[in-house]
Formats: sequence, C-alpha cells, structure tokens
Amino acid sequence: MPEPSTTPEPGLLDGVKGFAVTFGTMFRKPVTEQYPREKVPTAPRFHGRHQLNRHPDGLEKCIGCELCAWACPADAIYVEGADNTEEERFSPGERYGRVYQINYLRCILCGLCIEACPTRALTMTNEYELADTTRESLIYDKEDLLGPMLPGMVEAPHPMAEGTDEQSYYSGRVARATDAQIRYVAERAAESAGSGAPGAEPATTGATAATGQVSS
Repeated sequence: MPEPSTTPEPGLLDGVKGFAVTFGTMFRKPVTEQYPREKVPTAPRFHGRHQLNRHPDGLEKCIGCELCAWACPADAIYVEGADNTEEERFSPGERYGRVYQINYLRCILCGLCIEACPTRALTMTNEYELADTTRESLIYDKEDLLGPMLPGMVEAPHPMAEGTDEQSYYSGRVARATDAQIRYVAERAAESAGSGAPGAEPATTGATAATGQVSS
C-alpha cells in the first residue's frame, strides 16, 4: 500500500495569506514612470551608444585593426582600415579607421567590442535613445560616432606633435594640439578655400584654446 502523504491540506488561512500581497498594494499610490517627459539618469556603467574617442590634440584613437568587428557576436560592426600619410594623418602610427559603421538594428550592447579595442578608441556612452523612423538611420557612420571636439583639439588630418611617436600618444604624453598642428590645419583650410573646393571651411574647431604643448 502507498504511504499516506504527510503534506498538510491547504486551509482557509493559507488562501487568505496568498491575497495579502494583493490587498496590501490596493491602497498604495501607483508608481508610474513619466518617460519621456521625465528622464531618470542611468547607472554610471550603463552600456549605451558607442563613441569613437580622440587623442587630446584631435587625432583619432582608432587604428583600423578591426578587432572590434571580429569580437562582435551580432556582426553589427564594419571597419575598413587605411594607411596614414604625411599629407593626411588621422591617427598616430601607420593605420586609421577610414570606414567605421555600427548597425544598431543588430547591436545587442554587450560591450565585447570595448574589451577587444587595444587603444581604448571605442567606448560606450549612457545614451540609450536609439529608436528612429527608418532602418538606414540606425546604421551609424564614423561621423556619427566620433566624440566631440574639446578645447585643445584640432580636426584631423594633421601631423603628430613635434618630437613624438605613436607610443607618446598611447602613453598619454600628448596633452593638446601644438601651435604647429594648428597652423597646419589653418593652412590646409586656406588652401582648400583658395582652390574653390566645394564646402571648404576653415577647420579650426577647438583650436582657440589649443595653446599647450606636449606634456613631460
């Protein structure tokens, strides 16, 4: 014969306990998020939209190595590297990211691309509002991802700071744009304007405050 069950039969009191949570919340004020009228700050380490960072003088940190694209599990990143030249230098060293795209229709914001980046060129911001009306607008290009021009920066391309190499940049010894870099950008802008190139404007963004030199 099967042994009798030792589990007690549910009583009336057990059923009342089950409704205790329901009755307890009936008289509380409901908590409603007033988004998007009221936006709550995100956690400091929240993984949001990506950003391509610059060195303090304005040169780009991305070296076009494509490691972020290889690390992406969703195949959301596309990178094309190219060689720097003395006439057109966008980053320290030999290579830079000529094409950089992130498809936010695929991106799962996992952050693996950040861990793969050897130069800390790619980081993630707290921006989370990535919805849009078309699929094409959710494919961000390099121009959409580059960080803002801060005081002490001049827009690339321009040479590296005098007497430095790429290791000087990677070790943080370049503080901001030098006078020679500012003159180089201004001269190129003047040449473009004099040649009548379409859309040519003086590319001196951020150069007003760029009076420092290479830090020791």
